[in-house]
Amino acid sequence: MSELMYKNFVKETLDEKGNLKDIIFDYPESFNFAYDVVDSLAKSKPNKKAMVWLSKDKEEKIFTFEDMSKYSNKAANYFASLGIGKGDKVMLILKRHYQFWFCMMALHKLGAVAVPATNQLMKKDLVYRFNKAHVKAVVCTPDDYVAMEVDKSVESCPELKHRLIVNGNRDGWKNFDDGMEKASSHFDRRPTKVTEPMLMYFSSGTTGYPKCVQHNHTYAIGHIVTAAWWHLVKEDGLHLTISDTGWGKAVWGKLYGAWLAETCVFTYDFDRFHPDDILPLFKKYNIKTFCAPPTMYRFFIKEDLSKYDLSSLEYCTIAGEALNPEVYKQWYNATGLKLMEGFGQTETTLAVANLKGMEPKPGSMGKPNPQYKVCVLDANDKPCAAGEVGEICIDISNGKPAGLFMGYFEDEEQTAAVMHDGYYHTGDMAWLDEDGYFWYVGRTDDLIKSSGYRIGPFEIESVLMEHPSVLECAVTGAPDPIRGQVVKATIVLAKGYTPSEELKKEIQNFVKKLTAPYKYPRIIDFANDLPKTISGKIKRKDIRK
Repeated sequence: MSELMYKNFVKETLDEKGNLKDIIFDYPESFNFAYDVVDSLAKSKPNKKAMVWLSKDKEEKIFTFEDMSKYSNKAANYFASLGIGKGDKVMLILKRHYQFWFCMMALHKLGAVAVPATNQLMKKDLVYRFNKAHVKAVVCTPDDYVAMEVDKSVESCPELKHRLIVNGNRDGWKNFDDGMEKASSHFDRRPTKVTEPMLMYFSSGTTGYPKCVQHNHTYAIGHIVTAAWWHLVKEDGLHLTISDTGWGKAVWGKLYGAWLAETCVFTYDFDRFHPDDILPLFKKYNIKTFCAPPTMYRFFIKEDLSKYDLSSLEYCTIAGEALNPEVYKQWYNATGLKLMEGFGQTETTLAVANLKGMEPKPGSMGKPNPQYKVCVLDANDKPCAAGEVGEICIDISNGKPAGLFMGYFEDEEQTAAVMHDGYYHTGDMAWLDEDGYFWYVGRTDDLIKSSGYRIGPFEIESVLMEHPSVLECAVTGAPDPIRGQVVKATIVLAKGYTPSEELKKEIQNFVKKLTAPYKYPRIIDFANDLPKTISGKIKRKDIRK
Protein backbone atom coordinates (compact mmCIF):
# COMPACT_ATOMS: atom_id res chain seq x y z
CA MET A 1 0.00 0.00 0.00
CA SER A 2 1.29 3.45 -0.87
CA GLU A 3 1.86 6.11 1.75
CA LEU A 4 -1.48 7.90 2.10
CA MET A 5 -1.71 11.57 1.20
CA TYR A 6 -2.63 12.72 4.70
CA LYS A 7 0.60 11.35 6.17
CA ASN A 8 2.44 14.18 4.40
CA PHE A 9 0.80 16.63 6.78
CA VAL A 10 0.60 14.91 10.16
CA LYS A 11 2.61 12.90 12.63
CA GLU A 12 0.58 10.34 14.56
CA THR A 13 1.50 8.87 17.94
CA LEU A 14 -0.13 5.52 18.74
CA ASP A 15 -0.57 3.76 22.06
CA GLU A 16 0.50 0.17 22.76
CA LYS A 17 -2.72 -1.13 21.17
CA GLY A 18 -2.24 0.85 17.95
CA ASN A 19 -4.92 3.42 18.75
CA LEU A 20 -4.49 7.15 18.18
CA LYS A 21 -2.86 8.81 21.18
CA ASP A 22 -1.75 12.13 19.72
CA ILE A 23 -1.57 13.93 16.40
CA ILE A 24 0.69 16.79 15.35
CA PHE A 25 -0.11 18.77 12.19
CA ASP A 26 2.74 19.77 9.93
CA TYR A 27 1.63 21.74 6.88
CA PRO A 28 3.22 24.55 4.87
CA GLU A 29 2.10 28.15 5.24
CA SER A 30 0.77 27.93 1.69
CA PHE A 31 -1.33 24.78 2.25
CA ASN A 32 -4.37 24.71 -0.03
CA PHE A 33 -6.46 21.54 -0.23
CA ALA A 34 -7.30 21.96 -3.92
CA TYR A 35 -3.68 22.26 -4.99
CA ASP A 36 -1.87 20.16 -2.41
CA VAL A 37 -4.31 17.25 -2.23
CA VAL A 38 -6.57 17.11 -5.31
CA ASP A 39 -4.08 18.34 -7.90
CA SER A 40 -1.29 16.29 -6.33
CA LEU A 41 -3.38 13.11 -6.48
CA ALA A 42 -4.33 13.96 -10.07
CA LYS A 43 -0.62 13.86 -10.93
CA SER A 44 0.42 10.83 -8.88
CA LYS A 45 -2.77 8.74 -9.26
CA PRO A 46 -4.73 10.25 -12.16
CA ASN A 47 -7.04 7.27 -12.64
CA LYS A 48 -7.87 6.73 -8.99
CA LYS A 49 -11.61 7.12 -8.35
CA ALA A 50 -12.56 10.17 -6.33
CA MET A 51 -16.35 9.91 -6.51
CA VAL A 52 -19.12 7.59 -7.67
CA TRP A 53 -22.14 9.79 -8.31
CA LEU A 54 -25.76 8.83 -8.92
CA SER A 55 -28.46 11.17 -10.18
CA LYS A 56 -31.93 11.01 -8.67
CA ASP A 57 -32.83 8.77 -11.64
CA LYS A 58 -29.87 6.47 -10.85
CA GLU A 59 -27.74 7.75 -13.76
CA GLU A 60 -24.14 6.93 -12.79
CA LYS A 61 -21.01 9.03 -13.27
CA ILE A 62 -17.52 8.22 -12.06
CA PHE A 63 -14.99 10.99 -11.45
CA THR A 64 -11.26 10.40 -11.00
CA PHE A 65 -8.89 12.77 -9.24
CA GLU A 66 -7.68 13.83 -12.67
CA ASP A 67 -11.29 14.73 -13.54
CA MET A 68 -11.69 16.72 -10.35
CA SER A 69 -8.49 18.63 -11.04
CA LYS A 70 -9.43 19.38 -14.65
CA TYR A 71 -13.00 20.48 -13.98
CA SER A 72 -12.03 22.58 -11.00
CA ASN A 73 -9.45 24.34 -13.18
CA LYS A 74 -12.16 25.06 -15.73
CA ALA A 75 -14.51 26.31 -13.05
CA ALA A 76 -11.76 28.50 -11.56
CA ASN A 77 -11.09 30.08 -14.95
CA TYR A 78 -14.79 30.69 -15.50
CA PHE A 79 -15.23 32.28 -12.07
CA ALA A 80 -12.15 34.43 -12.71
CA SER A 81 -13.67 35.62 -16.01
CA LEU A 82 -16.60 36.96 -13.96
CA GLY A 83 -14.25 38.94 -11.74
CA ILE A 84 -14.32 36.55 -8.81
CA GLY A 85 -11.03 36.43 -6.94
CA LYS A 86 -9.38 36.24 -3.54
CA GLY A 87 -11.72 36.95 -0.67
CA ASP A 88 -14.91 37.06 -2.74
CA LYS A 89 -17.86 35.13 -1.31
CA VAL A 90 -19.74 32.67 -3.52
CA MET A 91 -22.81 30.85 -2.24
CA LEU A 92 -23.32 27.27 -3.43
CA ILE A 93 -26.89 25.94 -3.35
CA LEU A 94 -26.24 22.65 -5.11
CA LYS A 95 -27.88 19.84 -3.12
CA ARG A 96 -25.75 16.81 -4.07
CA HIS A 97 -25.01 17.86 -7.67
CA TYR A 98 -21.48 16.96 -8.75
CA GLN A 99 -20.82 20.59 -9.72
CA PHE A 100 -20.52 21.32 -5.99
CA TRP A 101 -17.12 19.59 -5.91
CA PHE A 102 -15.90 21.47 -9.01
CA CYS A 103 -16.96 24.79 -7.46
CA MET A 104 -15.45 24.11 -4.06
CA MET A 105 -12.04 23.25 -5.49
CA ALA A 106 -12.20 26.17 -7.94
CA LEU A 107 -12.95 28.67 -5.19
CA HIS A 108 -10.14 27.27 -3.04
CA LYS A 109 -7.75 27.71 -5.96
CA LEU A 110 -8.83 31.33 -6.43
CA GLY A 111 -8.53 32.10 -2.74
CA ALA A 112 -12.24 32.93 -2.78
CA VAL A 113 -14.62 31.89 0.01
CA ALA A 114 -17.25 29.20 -0.51
CA VAL A 115 -20.57 29.61 1.32
CA PRO A 116 -22.53 26.31 1.03
CA ALA A 117 -26.26 26.57 1.72
CA THR A 118 -29.37 24.43 1.67
CA ASN A 119 -31.99 24.61 -1.07
CA GLN A 120 -34.71 24.98 1.57
CA LEU A 121 -34.04 28.69 2.15
CA MET A 122 -36.76 31.27 1.57
CA LYS A 123 -36.37 34.90 0.48
CA LYS A 124 -35.98 36.17 4.06
CA ASP A 125 -33.26 33.57 4.76
CA LEU A 126 -31.42 34.35 1.55
CA VAL A 127 -31.51 38.14 1.93
CA TYR A 128 -30.04 37.82 5.43
CA ARG A 129 -27.28 35.46 4.25
CA PHE A 130 -26.41 37.32 1.04
CA ASN A 131 -26.02 40.61 2.89
CA LYS A 132 -24.41 39.27 6.05
CA ALA A 133 -21.68 37.43 4.11
CA HIS A 134 -21.33 40.00 1.29
CA VAL A 135 -22.07 37.32 -1.29
CA LYS A 136 -20.94 38.31 -4.80
CA ALA A 137 -22.25 35.30 -6.74
CA VAL A 138 -24.58 32.35 -6.23
CA VAL A 139 -24.43 28.99 -8.01
CA CYS A 140 -27.80 27.32 -7.77
CA THR A 141 -29.76 24.20 -8.63
CA PRO A 142 -32.32 24.49 -11.45
CA ASP A 143 -35.20 23.85 -9.03
CA ASP A 144 -37.84 26.50 -9.71
CA TYR A 145 -38.50 26.90 -6.00
CA VAL A 146 -35.06 27.91 -4.75
CA ALA A 147 -34.09 29.85 -7.92
CA MET A 148 -37.35 31.78 -7.63
CA GLU A 149 -36.53 32.66 -4.01
CA VAL A 150 -33.09 33.89 -5.13
CA ASP A 151 -34.76 36.05 -7.80
CA LYS A 152 -37.04 37.56 -5.17
CA SER A 153 -33.96 38.46 -3.11
CA VAL A 154 -31.96 40.29 -5.77
CA GLU A 155 -33.33 43.81 -5.31
CA SER A 156 -32.55 43.65 -1.58
CA CYS A 157 -28.97 42.44 -2.10
CA PRO A 158 -26.85 45.08 -3.90
CA GLU A 159 -23.59 43.13 -3.56
CA LEU A 160 -24.96 40.07 -5.40
CA LYS A 161 -23.62 40.46 -8.95
CA HIS A 162 -23.93 37.01 -10.56
CA ARG A 163 -26.57 34.27 -10.61
CA LEU A 164 -25.32 31.00 -12.08
CA ILE A 165 -27.52 27.98 -12.79
CA VAL A 166 -26.44 24.35 -13.27
CA ASN A 167 -28.18 21.62 -15.28
CA GLY A 168 -30.39 24.02 -17.21
CA ASN A 169 -31.22 27.61 -18.10
CA ARG A 170 -33.19 30.41 -16.49
CA ASP A 171 -33.94 33.98 -17.52
CA GLY A 172 -31.50 36.41 -15.97
CA TRP A 173 -29.07 33.65 -15.00
CA LYS A 174 -25.76 32.55 -16.53
CA ASN A 175 -25.36 28.89 -17.45
CA PHE A 176 -22.54 27.60 -15.24
CA ASP A 177 -22.06 24.35 -17.18
CA ASP A 178 -21.63 26.15 -20.52
CA GLY A 179 -19.29 28.72 -19.05
CA MET A 180 -17.16 26.07 -17.35
CA GLU A 181 -16.99 23.85 -20.43
CA LYS A 182 -15.71 26.71 -22.61
CA ALA A 183 -13.02 27.67 -20.10
CA SER A 184 -9.43 26.44 -20.26
CA SER A 185 -8.44 23.37 -18.23
CA HIS A 186 -5.07 24.95 -17.44
CA PHE A 187 -4.85 27.02 -14.29
CA ASP A 188 -1.64 28.31 -12.73
CA ARG A 189 -1.41 28.14 -8.95
CA ARG A 190 -2.28 31.37 -7.22
CA PRO A 191 -0.71 32.23 -3.87
CA THR A 192 -2.87 31.60 -0.81
CA LYS A 193 -2.05 31.26 2.88
CA VAL A 194 -3.35 28.58 5.20
CA THR A 195 -4.52 31.28 7.62
CA GLU A 196 -6.74 32.98 5.03
CA PRO A 197 -10.52 32.41 4.94
CA MET A 198 -11.66 29.52 2.77
CA LEU A 199 -15.17 28.57 3.83
CA MET A 200 -18.18 30.02 5.63
CA TYR A 201 -21.29 28.30 6.98
CA PHE A 202 -24.36 29.73 8.59
CA SER A 203 -24.90 27.79 11.79
CA SER A 204 -28.24 26.10 12.25
CA GLY A 205 -28.76 27.43 15.73
CA THR A 206 -32.05 26.80 17.52
CA THR A 207 -32.24 30.40 18.77
CA GLY A 208 -31.75 33.77 17.09
CA TYR A 209 -30.38 34.50 13.64
CA PRO A 210 -27.83 32.02 12.24
CA LYS A 211 -24.24 32.98 12.94
CA CYS A 212 -21.76 33.20 10.06
CA VAL A 213 -18.97 30.76 10.93
CA GLN A 214 -15.66 31.46 9.15
CA HIS A 215 -12.98 28.81 8.57
CA ASN A 216 -9.50 29.08 7.09
CA HIS A 217 -7.59 26.44 5.10
CA THR A 218 -6.63 24.49 8.24
CA TYR A 219 -10.26 23.34 8.40
CA ALA A 220 -9.68 20.93 5.50
CA ILE A 221 -6.61 19.35 7.05
CA GLY A 222 -8.36 19.26 10.42
CA HIS A 223 -10.61 16.51 9.08
CA ILE A 224 -7.86 13.89 8.90
CA VAL A 225 -9.00 12.34 12.18
CA THR A 226 -12.62 12.50 10.99
CA ALA A 227 -11.90 10.19 8.07
CA ALA A 228 -8.95 8.06 9.12
CA TRP A 229 -9.84 7.40 12.76
CA TRP A 230 -13.61 7.89 13.01
CA HIS A 231 -15.20 7.07 9.65
CA LEU A 232 -12.37 4.55 9.28
CA VAL A 233 -12.33 4.91 5.50
CA LYS A 234 -10.02 2.76 3.42
CA GLU A 235 -7.85 3.62 0.44
CA ASP A 236 -9.65 0.99 -1.65
CA GLY A 237 -13.06 1.50 -0.06
CA LEU A 238 -16.23 3.42 -0.83
CA HIS A 239 -17.66 5.80 1.77
CA LEU A 240 -21.17 7.23 2.03
CA THR A 241 -22.00 10.21 4.18
CA ILE A 242 -25.60 10.98 3.44
CA SER A 243 -25.66 14.75 4.04
CA ASP A 244 -26.80 17.39 1.56
CA THR A 245 -23.93 19.71 0.55
CA GLY A 246 -25.68 22.65 2.19
CA TRP A 247 -24.57 21.38 5.60
CA GLY A 248 -21.12 21.18 7.15
CA LYS A 249 -21.43 17.42 7.61
CA ALA A 250 -21.13 17.03 3.83
CA VAL A 251 -17.50 18.16 3.76
CA TRP A 252 -16.82 16.07 6.87
CA GLY A 253 -17.61 12.91 4.91
CA LYS A 254 -17.84 13.77 1.23
CA LEU A 255 -14.68 15.79 0.73
CA TYR A 256 -11.75 16.81 2.89
CA GLY A 257 -10.90 13.92 5.17
CA ALA A 258 -12.01 11.28 2.68
CA TRP A 259 -9.75 12.53 -0.10
CA LEU A 260 -6.85 13.14 2.29
CA ALA A 261 -7.21 9.43 3.09
CA GLU A 262 -7.56 8.70 -0.66
CA THR A 263 -10.91 6.98 -0.41
CA CYS A 264 -13.67 7.21 -3.00
CA VAL A 265 -16.89 8.91 -1.89
CA PHE A 266 -20.35 7.75 -2.92
CA THR A 267 -22.93 10.45 -3.64
CA TYR A 268 -26.60 9.83 -4.40
CA ASP A 269 -28.35 13.01 -5.56
CA PHE A 270 -31.83 12.08 -4.33
CA ASP A 271 -34.63 14.58 -3.77
CA ARG A 272 -36.31 13.01 -0.75
CA PHE A 273 -35.03 10.47 1.73
CA HIS A 274 -36.77 7.09 1.53
CA PRO A 275 -35.15 4.24 3.47
CA ASP A 276 -36.23 1.59 0.96
CA ASP A 277 -34.53 3.64 -1.79
CA ILE A 278 -31.19 3.95 0.05
CA LEU A 279 -30.85 0.51 1.62
CA PRO A 280 -30.39 -1.53 -1.62
CA LEU A 281 -27.46 0.71 -2.65
CA PHE A 282 -25.11 -0.66 0.02
CA LYS A 283 -24.90 -4.07 -1.62
CA LYS A 284 -25.15 -2.86 -5.21
CA TYR A 285 -22.15 -0.53 -4.87
CA ASN A 286 -20.28 -2.44 -2.16
CA ILE A 287 -20.29 0.54 0.22
CA LYS A 288 -17.87 -0.14 3.07
CA THR A 289 -18.29 2.76 5.48
CA PHE A 290 -21.34 4.86 6.25
CA CYS A 291 -22.30 7.92 8.28
CA ALA A 292 -25.74 9.43 8.88
CA PRO A 293 -27.61 11.38 11.57
CA PRO A 294 -29.75 9.57 14.18
CA THR A 295 -32.95 10.61 12.40
CA MET A 296 -32.07 8.53 9.35
CA TYR A 297 -31.02 5.53 11.41
CA ARG A 298 -34.38 5.79 13.19
CA PHE A 299 -36.11 5.48 9.82
CA PHE A 300 -33.85 2.57 8.84
CA ILE A 301 -34.67 0.53 11.93
CA LYS A 302 -38.40 0.99 11.30
CA GLU A 303 -37.87 -1.00 8.07
CA ASP A 304 -37.61 -4.77 7.85
CA LEU A 305 -33.83 -4.77 7.55
CA SER A 306 -33.76 -8.53 6.95
CA LYS A 307 -34.95 -7.79 3.39
CA TYR A 308 -31.72 -5.94 2.57
CA ASP A 309 -28.16 -7.19 2.14
CA LEU A 310 -25.99 -4.96 4.30
CA SER A 311 -23.04 -7.35 4.40
CA SER A 312 -20.70 -4.95 2.56
CA LEU A 313 -20.83 -2.52 5.48
CA GLU A 314 -17.80 -2.75 7.75
CA TYR A 315 -18.12 0.40 9.86
CA CYS A 316 -20.93 2.81 10.73
CA THR A 317 -20.77 6.23 12.36
CA ILE A 318 -23.44 8.63 13.56
CA ALA A 319 -23.51 12.37 14.29
CA GLY A 320 -25.67 15.47 14.09
CA GLU A 321 -27.69 14.83 17.25
CA ALA A 322 -27.07 12.79 20.36
CA LEU A 323 -27.53 9.04 19.82
CA ASN A 324 -30.41 7.36 21.61
CA PRO A 325 -29.26 3.97 22.99
CA GLU A 326 -32.39 2.34 21.56
CA VAL A 327 -31.27 3.22 18.02
CA TYR A 328 -27.81 1.80 18.76
CA LYS A 329 -29.30 -1.43 20.06
CA GLN A 330 -31.68 -2.03 17.17
CA TRP A 331 -29.05 -1.27 14.49
CA TYR A 332 -26.59 -3.61 16.20
CA ASN A 333 -29.19 -6.37 16.43
CA ALA A 334 -29.96 -6.03 12.73
CA THR A 335 -26.40 -5.65 11.37
CA GLY A 336 -23.91 -6.67 14.06
CA LEU A 337 -22.30 -3.22 13.66
CA LYS A 338 -21.72 -0.85 16.56
CA LEU A 339 -22.65 2.74 15.81
CA MET A 340 -19.62 4.92 16.58
CA GLU A 341 -20.95 8.29 17.69
CA GLY A 342 -19.12 11.56 17.09
CA PHE A 343 -19.68 15.15 18.17
CA GLY A 344 -18.69 18.40 16.55
CA GLN A 345 -20.15 21.72 15.54
CA THR A 346 -20.23 24.01 12.53
CA GLU A 347 -17.42 25.80 14.39
CA THR A 348 -15.22 22.69 14.71
CA THR A 349 -14.24 19.48 13.03
CA LEU A 350 -14.78 16.24 14.95
CA ALA A 351 -14.21 17.16 18.61
CA VAL A 352 -15.35 14.13 20.62
CA ALA A 353 -15.88 10.64 19.22
CA ASN A 354 -15.68 6.91 19.53
CA LEU A 355 -12.51 6.50 17.49
CA LYS A 356 -10.99 3.37 16.01
CA GLY A 357 -10.13 0.85 18.71
CA MET A 358 -12.52 2.26 21.32
CA GLU A 359 -15.34 0.21 22.78
CA PRO A 360 -18.43 2.43 22.49
CA LYS A 361 -20.78 2.93 25.39
CA PRO A 362 -24.24 3.27 23.80
CA GLY A 363 -25.41 6.85 24.26
CA SER A 364 -21.92 8.24 24.97
CA MET A 365 -20.24 10.71 22.62
CA GLY A 366 -16.90 8.99 23.25
CA LYS A 367 -13.61 10.68 24.15
CA PRO A 368 -11.83 13.81 22.85
CA ASN A 369 -10.21 13.83 19.43
CA PRO A 370 -6.49 14.23 20.28
CA GLN A 371 -6.17 17.27 17.99
CA TYR A 372 -8.25 19.23 20.51
CA LYS A 373 -7.88 19.68 24.27
CA VAL A 374 -11.52 19.13 25.21
CA CYS A 375 -12.78 19.48 28.77
CA VAL A 376 -15.98 19.92 30.77
CA LEU A 377 -16.01 23.14 32.80
CA ASP A 378 -18.31 24.58 35.45
CA ALA A 379 -19.65 28.15 35.49
CA ASN A 380 -16.30 29.38 36.84
CA ASP A 381 -14.27 27.67 34.08
CA LYS A 382 -13.05 25.03 36.55
CA PRO A 383 -12.87 21.34 35.52
CA CYS A 384 -15.93 19.34 36.55
CA ALA A 385 -15.61 16.19 38.62
CA ALA A 386 -16.77 12.88 37.19
CA GLY A 387 -20.56 12.85 36.98
CA GLU A 388 -20.89 16.63 37.27
CA VAL A 389 -22.65 18.42 34.41
CA GLY A 390 -20.73 21.27 32.77
CA GLU A 391 -20.04 22.94 29.45
CA ILE A 392 -17.94 21.29 26.75
CA CYS A 393 -15.00 23.60 26.07
CA ILE A 394 -11.86 23.54 23.92
CA ASP A 395 -8.57 24.91 25.26
CA ILE A 396 -7.20 27.67 23.00
CA SER A 397 -4.70 29.11 25.47
CA ASN A 398 -1.82 28.10 23.19
CA GLY A 399 -3.59 29.12 19.98
CA LYS A 400 -6.44 27.74 17.94
CA PRO A 401 -5.93 24.13 16.82
CA ALA A 402 -6.30 23.12 13.16
CA GLY A 403 -9.98 22.80 12.35
CA LEU A 404 -11.35 25.32 14.85
CA PHE A 405 -13.12 28.28 13.27
CA MET A 406 -11.56 31.73 12.90
CA GLY A 407 -14.56 33.44 14.50
CA TYR A 408 -17.99 34.71 13.53
CA PHE A 409 -17.66 36.82 10.39
CA GLU A 410 -17.72 40.54 11.16
CA ASP A 411 -19.09 39.91 14.65
CA GLU A 412 -16.48 40.51 17.32
CA GLU A 413 -19.09 40.57 20.10
CA GLN A 414 -20.45 37.09 19.36
CA THR A 415 -16.92 35.74 18.84
CA ALA A 416 -15.79 37.16 22.18
CA ALA A 417 -18.85 35.64 23.86
CA VAL A 418 -17.65 32.12 23.03
CA MET A 419 -13.86 32.61 22.90
CA HIS A 420 -12.59 33.95 26.19
CA ASP A 421 -10.38 33.10 29.15
CA GLY A 422 -8.36 30.65 27.08
CA TYR A 423 -11.31 28.50 25.97
CA TYR A 424 -13.80 28.12 23.15
CA HIS A 425 -17.17 27.61 24.83
CA THR A 426 -19.36 25.31 22.74
CA GLY A 427 -22.64 25.98 24.54
CA ASP A 428 -23.21 22.21 24.80
CA MET A 429 -23.50 20.52 28.18
CA ALA A 430 -22.15 17.09 29.12
CA TRP A 431 -20.67 15.07 31.95
CA LEU A 432 -17.66 12.79 32.13
CA ASP A 433 -17.74 9.29 33.58
CA GLU A 434 -14.90 7.63 35.47
CA ASP A 435 -13.47 6.22 32.21
CA GLY A 436 -13.29 9.62 30.51
CA TYR A 437 -16.31 9.12 28.23
CA PHE A 438 -18.46 12.18 27.49
CA TRP A 439 -22.25 11.98 27.92
CA TYR A 440 -24.37 14.63 26.22
CA VAL A 441 -26.96 16.53 28.27
CA GLY A 442 -28.18 19.35 26.01
CA ARG A 443 -27.60 22.96 25.06
CA THR A 444 -26.96 25.36 27.94
CA ASP A 445 -30.35 27.01 27.45
CA ASP A 446 -32.15 23.62 27.27
CA LEU A 447 -31.37 22.56 30.86
CA ILE A 448 -34.44 22.14 33.06
CA LYS A 449 -34.20 23.32 36.68
CA SER A 450 -36.89 21.64 38.76
CA SER A 451 -37.06 21.62 42.58
CA GLY A 452 -33.30 22.14 42.77
CA TYR A 453 -32.50 19.43 40.22
CA ARG A 454 -30.73 20.17 36.92
CA ILE A 455 -32.25 17.91 34.30
CA GLY A 456 -30.93 17.43 30.77
CA PRO A 457 -33.57 16.75 28.09
CA PHE A 458 -31.59 14.16 26.16
CA GLU A 459 -31.58 11.51 28.90
CA ILE A 460 -35.38 11.61 29.17
CA GLU A 461 -35.81 11.67 25.39
CA SER A 462 -33.69 8.52 25.16
CA VAL A 463 -35.96 6.74 27.61
CA LEU A 464 -39.08 7.94 25.79
CA MET A 465 -37.69 6.61 22.49
CA GLU A 466 -37.72 3.10 23.95
CA HIS A 467 -41.51 3.18 24.24
CA PRO A 468 -43.04 1.66 21.09
CA SER A 469 -45.60 4.47 20.72
CA VAL A 470 -42.94 7.21 20.38
CA LEU A 471 -41.71 8.12 16.90
CA GLU A 472 -40.14 11.47 17.84
CA CYS A 473 -40.07 13.53 21.00
CA ALA A 474 -38.73 16.70 22.55
CA VAL A 475 -38.34 17.37 26.27
CA THR A 476 -38.50 20.94 27.59
CA GLY A 477 -39.13 22.75 30.85
CA ALA A 478 -42.55 24.22 31.57
CA PRO A 479 -43.13 26.93 34.22
CA ASP A 480 -44.44 25.70 37.57
CA PRO A 481 -45.27 27.90 40.59
CA ILE A 482 -43.97 25.37 43.11
CA ARG A 483 -41.08 23.56 41.39
CA GLY A 484 -39.90 26.43 39.21
CA GLN A 485 -40.07 24.16 36.18
CA VAL A 486 -41.47 20.73 35.45
CA VAL A 487 -40.53 18.32 32.70
CA LYS A 488 -42.73 18.44 29.63
CA ALA A 489 -42.59 15.93 26.75
CA THR A 490 -43.93 16.77 23.30
CA ILE A 491 -44.43 13.50 21.43
CA VAL A 492 -45.11 12.49 17.84
CA LEU A 493 -46.76 9.08 17.92
CA ALA A 494 -45.79 6.12 15.76
CA LYS A 495 -48.29 4.59 13.35
CA GLY A 496 -51.07 2.68 15.05
CA TYR A 497 -51.20 4.82 18.20
CA THR A 498 -53.72 7.53 19.06
CA PRO A 499 -53.52 10.20 21.78
CA SER A 500 -55.28 9.43 25.04
CA GLU A 501 -55.03 10.07 28.77
CA GLU A 502 -54.39 6.36 29.26
CA LEU A 503 -51.41 6.49 26.90
CA LYS A 504 -50.03 9.52 28.75
CA LYS A 505 -50.13 7.63 32.05
CA GLU A 506 -48.56 4.57 30.45
CA ILE A 507 -45.67 6.64 29.09
CA GLN A 508 -45.18 8.44 32.42
CA ASN A 509 -45.02 5.16 34.33
CA PHE A 510 -42.63 3.77 31.70
CA VAL A 511 -40.21 6.65 32.28
CA LYS A 512 -40.48 6.37 36.08
CA LYS A 513 -39.34 2.76 35.90
CA LEU A 514 -36.27 3.52 33.77
CA THR A 515 -34.88 6.70 35.28
CA ALA A 516 -35.03 8.74 38.49
CA PRO A 517 -38.68 9.50 39.38
CA TYR A 518 -38.13 13.27 39.52
CA LYS A 519 -37.28 13.22 35.79
CA TYR A 520 -40.55 11.84 34.49
CA PRO A 521 -42.62 14.20 32.27
CA ARG A 522 -45.42 15.65 34.37
CA ILE A 523 -46.85 17.19 31.21
CA ILE A 524 -47.25 15.29 27.93
CA ASP A 525 -48.45 16.89 24.71
CA PHE A 526 -49.08 14.91 21.53
CA ALA A 527 -48.25 16.66 18.26
CA ASN A 528 -48.36 15.86 14.55
CA ASP A 529 -44.78 17.09 14.15
CA LEU A 530 -42.06 19.01 15.96
CA PRO A 531 -40.79 22.50 15.05
CA LYS A 532 -37.33 22.18 13.52
CA THR A 533 -34.57 24.27 12.05
CA ILE A 534 -33.85 24.03 8.35
CA SER A 535 -31.18 21.43 9.18
CA GLY A 536 -33.70 19.29 11.06
CA LYS A 537 -32.72 20.12 14.65
CA ILE A 538 -35.61 20.40 17.08
CA LYS A 539 -36.42 23.99 18.06
CA ARG A 540 -37.06 23.58 21.77
CA LYS A 541 -37.32 27.35 22.09
CA ASP A 542 -40.49 27.29 19.98
CA ILE A 543 -41.91 24.46 22.08
CA ARG A 544 -41.16 26.36 25.29
CA LYS A 545 -43.15 29.31 23.95
